Amino acid sequence: MTKQNHVLSTSLMSTFIISSSSSSSPTTIKKPLATITLRRLITTAIARKKDAVNGCDWIFDTLMSTTLFTRSPTHDLDVLGASNWIVRHPSALSVFDEIMRAANGKQIVVFLDYDGTLSPIVRDPDQAFMSDAMRATVKEVAVNFPTAIVSGRCFDKVYSFVRLAELYYAGSHGMDIKGPTKGPNRRQKVHFQPALEFLPMINEVYKILLEKTKSIPGAKVEHNKFCVSVHYRCVDEKVLEVRPSVNWDKGKAVQFLLESLGFANRKDVMPIYIGDDQTDEDAFKVLRDKGNGLGIIVSHVPKATHAFYSLQEPSEVMNFLRRLVEWKRLYQRGQL
Repeated sequence: MTKQNHVLSTSLMSTFIISSSSSSSPTTIKKPLATITLRRLITTAIARKKDAVNGCDWIFDTLMSTTLFTRSPTHDLDVLGASNWIVRHPSALSVFDEIMRAANGKQIVVFLDYDGTLSPIVRDPDQAFMSDAMRATVKEVAVNFPTAIVSGRCFDKVYSFVRLAELYYAGSHGMDIKGPTKGPNRRQKVHFQPALEFLPMINEVYKILLEKTKSIPGAKVEHNKFCVSVHYRCVDEKVLEVRPSVNWDKGKAVQFLLESLGFANRKDVMPIYIGDDQTDEDAFKVLRDKGNGLGIIVSHVPKATHAFYSLQEPSEVMNFLRRLVEWKRLYQRGQL
């Protein structure tokens, strides 16, 4: 997904994420008052389900208000310096042997974001294809380790990009979890959909936002089943994302999958989560807090993160995954 998200939450109906996809020039709120005003505006607009339709007018007025957003001249963490940041979050390739020593004798479980991790960030979200080489690499990973894709995309969309039936998929920020195909009919087994009751409302919001954006050049509405994203490119690249206000995120999706696989709260299991987005921080934090796994952030600029390690781009992610597969083969042969 796009980077540098600013999350503005309400306790009532939805969560809104307004993002800039330019990692070198993140979008920032000008002053605290703007944040408070936006929060109150959204809360008022969607206080009750029946008000959600009219609320979309308020949401869009807010989104298109250029007074609320400005380009930051420097990155928030420039003061730390890139060298200091890389010391705190070293390249997972540079310290690969160290990571594998920690994993020795443990069951590795791999969690992967999609956009910006397995595929490059592109202007048109429908063109975010992963390379054949990346697909082959992920397939090899899944042969050797339990593997899941955890994405903000809906299941159908991310599956159409990845096209690997042997993976677990947690679409819509973990709100649509499905396991690998099994049996002769090869149907996906639905594990968990915590926001199912919100589907009618999400569908209604999608229709309204589609109507509101049809005259805006470059704007695109993406229906991710349990959330709706508006990719807004008239000025700076921004994303408005509408999600149900349920106590669920990528971190909880990771915990759910680990429990489903029988790997929860085990010291002989080492989850590895690789992602580039702000929403991946929930998963990074879960692994850090539990102390039994590690997060790897994909970013070529310094940014605040709960991840332990870093990789700069999808090509480095592929190299890391290939080394992971090779390590497993050598381990099984007793050559380590």
